[in-house]
Amino acid sequence: MLEIIYRDEHLIAINKPHGLLVHRSSIAADVSEFAIQILRDQIGQKVNPAHRIDRKTAGVLLFALDKETEIAMQRAFMENLVKKKYLAIVRGFTPDEETIDYALRKENGTLQDALTRYRTLKRAELDVALGKHPTSRYSLVLAEPETGRMHQLRKHLAHVFHPIIGDRTHGCNKQNKMFKEKWEMETMLLHAKELRFIHPVSKEDVVISAQLQPEFKEVMQLMGWTNDEF
Repeated sequence: MLEIIYRDEHLIAINKPHGLLVHRSSIAADVSEFAIQILRDQIGQKVNPAHRIDRKTAGVLLFALDKETEIAMQRAFMENLVKKKYLAIVRGFTPDEETIDYALRKENGTLQDALTRYRTLKRAELDVALGKHPTSRYSLVLAEPETGRMHQLRKHLAHVFHPIIGDRTHGCNKQNKMFKEKWEMETMLLHAKELRFIHPVSKEDVVISAQLQPEFKEVMQLMGWTNDEF
C-alpha cells in the first residue's frame, strides 16, 4: 500500500518508494506494478500523473483526479511554477552553496537551459579507503532545480564532480560498487522532499512534504547524520 501524503477533491500525492515506476514503460517491460495502477486500485479512482520522477528517485509524486486539474498542473510544472526541493547524498565535500548553470542536451541533440541551486546540509568522512584515498567523503545536499529537465539533478551534480551515490547512469562506478559490496546498497540516494505550488482550483498555497524512505535513512545513519530535521 502506498503512503498518501496529500489528498483533496482534485489532487492526491504519495511518498513514492525507491524503485517504483510511475507508469508502464518500454524500457521496463518486465515490471508488472506501477504507481498509477497501485494508487488507482488503492483508492478505487482513476489517477493521472501531474509530473514524473525517476524510477530510482523516492519522494513526493503528485497525481490529478480530473482532467482539468491534470492539464493545469502539467502546465504549472512546464512553466516552472512549482517549487521543488530534493535531498541527495553525493560523493565528496560540496561547497556550502553552489549554483549550477549548465545547459543539458535532449535526446534529439537540442540544448536546453538548466539551472540548479543547492546548499550543503551535512558532511561526513568515513574511515573507508577507496582507490588512492585512505578515507571516503560524502555530503548531504538540499537541491532546488529552477528548471525541470530530464535527469537534471543527476546530470548537474555529476557535472560538478559530486555525483549522487547509486546513480548508475551518471554516477561514480567505484563508489556505487563499494556501496553494493560493503553495505549491500544499490539505491540511488535522491529524494523528492517537497513540492510547493498554487492550487489550480482553490488558489491556495500548497506545500507537500515526504519523509525519507528506509534505504535513505540507513545511509544517513551510516554517515552519522540524524534525520529528525528532514
